[in-house]
Amino acid sequence: MRTVAFVSAGSLPRPDAPEGDRSGGWCPSVRVGAPATYGLALPAAAPTASWLYAPRGVHIGRVGDTDVLVVADTGNHRVLLWWGLPDRDEQPCDVVLGQPDATSEGPAAGGRSIRAGMNLPTGVLIHDGRLVVADAWHHRVLVYSEVPRTSYVEPDLVLGQPDLEAVEPNRGHGCSRESMYWPFGVAVVARRFYVADTGNRRVLGWSGGLPTDPATPPDVVLGQPDEHGREENRGGEPGPDSFRWPHHITGDENLLLVADAGNHRLLGWRPQPDEDRPADLVLGQPDFTTATEWPYAPQRADGLRFPYAADLDGGRLAVADTANNRVLVWDAFETATGVGAPADVVLGQPDFASNGENRWAGVANDTLCWPYGLSLRGEALAVADSGNNRVMLWRRA
Repeated sequence: MRTVAFVSAGSLPRPDAPEGDRSGGWCPSVRVGAPATYGLALPAAAPTASWLYAPRGVHIGRVGDTDVLVVADTGNHRVLLWWGLPDRDEQPCDVVLGQPDATSEGPAAGGRSIRAGMNLPTGVLIHDGRLVVADAWHHRVLVYSEVPRTSYVEPDLVLGQPDLEAVEPNRGHGCSRESMYWPFGVAVVARRFYVADTGNRRVLGWSGGLPTDPATPPDVVLGQPDEHGREENRGGEPGPDSFRWPHHITGDENLLLVADAGNHRLLGWRPQPDEDRPADLVLGQPDFTTATEWPYAPQRADGLRFPYAADLDGGRLAVADTANNRVLVWDAFETATGVGAPADVVLGQPDFASNGENRWAGVANDTLCWPYGLSLRGEALAVADSGNNRVMLWRRA
């Protein structure tokens, strides 16, 4: 998603000490959200402007000359915005969307409003001055015509539903080109807008970019034989043209990458496909028909286990290897066809072989527990460390 300006290293404060030789110079810098003392411990019962509950999505965007951090605070059914990247731990947000205030909780604004409320939001994106939110369990994508500076405002556009009052999966009917079921990720890659329509096991694409008319249907459907199909792996075994749980999309002018979490892999198309066709690159598996999960140590530098997110920026690729409790980084990602090469850097673990939640030890700034989302911008990396109820901002020293 190369739709916003790079974030300079100077935008973040000086980081903690490096975690080790495998970190490639990446260091944790600022924590958004409260510490989860024992890894999977729940946060305080009442949300605040600075505490998070199981965040699934994060995005570093830019509006004019200002960096904006957007966090899908999924468990609290809201999206939080920081105008200017946070420079201290537990810094309160500036804007709350999906709830009437910073201490309310519950789906649909605690039952107050479907129009302004959310139900387990996940993917977030800033593109061309607009904010996009995958409101996953309302089975829709919300678009704000401007990135909000005030809280609890209604979106200006909805995709996947006929209007802002409708929230049924697939519009209450069968799967179609205009419907969605549990959309998780959103992205703009080389002027095409994509939605990972996870529950329908497909990826939708709008070649004209982010739509301004809710009636505009996607012109590209990947992963299914037609607009009505929604079976895992097209009803068969994994292949180069199928998904189990597609969750996130990234790429550049020459490449489209989809994080196919349920098949423990990334699939790549070079160039971007204009219609449904097999991928020509696989990452995380030895071939296009294998979908093996290996939950035990030792892990490998070229293996993945439920990768929920990926971001490609300036030739560098970061992948949230979620169930292995780590982030993998390829410093110069090769987009050639075939099977991808091993990663260069691992974050959250002391080496490529380890995969324990918080390293099977105490929570530290450089440990991870089920990272579901990430955003890479230049020398800055934001990670939605969901199991630790926080977002960590990393910096490459």
